Amino acid sequence: MDIGEKTFGELLTFLREQRDVTLRELARGIGVSAPFLSDVEKGRRSALTAERIEKVVTVLHLDTDEKTALYNAAGKQKNSIPPDLPDYIMEHEYVSAALRTARDLDASEEEWQRFVDDLRRRKG
Repeated sequence: MDIGEKTFGELLTFLREQRDVTLRELARGIGVSAPFLSDVEKGRRSALTAERIEKVVTVLHLDTDEKTALYNAAGKQKNSIPPDLPDYIMEHEYVSAALRTARDLDASEEEWQRFVDDLRRRKG
């Protein structure tokens, strides 16, 4: 199963176990109880907040793709946008305008990918 297909809890468990970190060690590192974290991993509790996800990123030394996948999974579980994006969207009106334009014009994945690639090229 691709990491993008896992639930938040499944992905968190996978990343934690991949790094040989116990549930108790991760719980301690992010400032929650082991039973709470166990419930998150088993899907009995909601995905972690953005602040706690950032602590997970630090404790588990996640790379950019893993961090993005974790945020995306959190958003999917909450039926919302990933929790690392709302502040950015709210602070930049042009982001909302771009999203609405893309929606109204039914922008394809390929068009979005070209846009992202172009931004990356410009920023080096």
